Amino acid sequence: MRLEPKPAPSLAVTLLYPVGAIIVTFLIASLLVLAAGASPFSVFYLVAKGAAGSQFALLETLTRATPLIFTGLAVAVAFRAKLWNIGAEAQLYIGGVVTVVLGTGALPLPSYLLIPIIMIAAMAAGALLLLGPAILKTRFGVDEVVTTLLLNFIVLLFVSMLLEGVLKDPTGLGWPQSSKVIAEAQLPRIIQGKRLHYGFVIAIVSAVICWVIMKKTVLGYEMRAVGNNKEAANFAGIPVNRVLIKTAILSGGIAALAGFSEVSGLKGNLTLDLSPGYGYSGIVVAMLAMLNPLGVIASAIFVAGIFVGADAMSRTAGVPSYIAQVMVATALLTMVTAILLTRYRVRWK
Repeated sequence: MRLEPKPAPSLAVTLLYPVGAIIVTFLIASLLVLAAGASPFSVFYLVAKGAAGSQFALLETLTRATPLIFTGLAVAVAFRAKLWNIGAEAQLYIGGVVTVVLGTGALPLPSYLLIPIIMIAAMAAGALLLLGPAILKTRFGVDEVVTTLLLNFIVLLFVSMLLEGVLKDPTGLGWPQSSKVIAEAQLPRIIQGKRLHYGFVIAIVSAVICWVIMKKTVLGYEMRAVGNNKEAANFAGIPVNRVLIKTAILSGGIAALAGFSEVSGLKGNLTLDLSPGYGYSGIVVAMLAMLNPLGVIASAIFVAGIFVGADAMSRTAGVPSYIAQVMVATALLTMVTAILLTRYRVRWK
């Protein structure tokens, strides 16, 4: 078996392969549901109902999708330039740390000034965190997959140290958590009494901005050129290393907004379980969206719906909610295969 490059696929083919990947994902999940002794049709109906069957369910899905949009955008932007950012989880947590440091009263400012300042500071922290691996890659050829992946564990241990030390809430009864951010640093809720907050709006705006950057600016063209063929881009006069550094700054900053939105908009404080793996799930979101910033919105809502719906389904059908994680992991594998098949033709000898 060998792979031969294909000519540029049509729009219909480009859309067909992701749809096929999702169908294959549901077929594989159906086999697992059958093995658990349940009906796939009833299970998937309950998942859909749990994700969007009521106003409460739909708002919970959008709430869960908010950090996934940020991390999905961060991964999509980086992967487009073939900067393999596996550290969105670390950048998310560092954004949460900055939010707590500045949002618990250190800056006595009104909301319309404090929230933008915290956002900018969080983005700067996330950008600096990814800037290190990017410099190691461009200057010394160090594999960024290793450095960004290890940073996830380093930052999580750093956050644990802070929550047991200087950031520990003195009124938290000994729990490893930070103090609550003040009211002026909290993102308001879109609907009073519900959990959906304006971080979702910021995520949508961020996706649009990323799409404009990717499609309409010189930086976006350079990122695509470097991602398609680094040697050709360098031959054409594009400063490859500089483009990778700019990509790292943009990607790390966007991922940090996920931590900001979770702390400022939803949780109110920083804990070790701030993220149940949003940084890693962002890779799935980006791949399902074919690295398209606008597609990230739909894929994030889809992945969030699977998680939220599976939680509701497991209480009714008796099927473990871990089926959601299996579906997301399978979706990643099938989508990678779909992307491969859009670019290459399989030849059998």
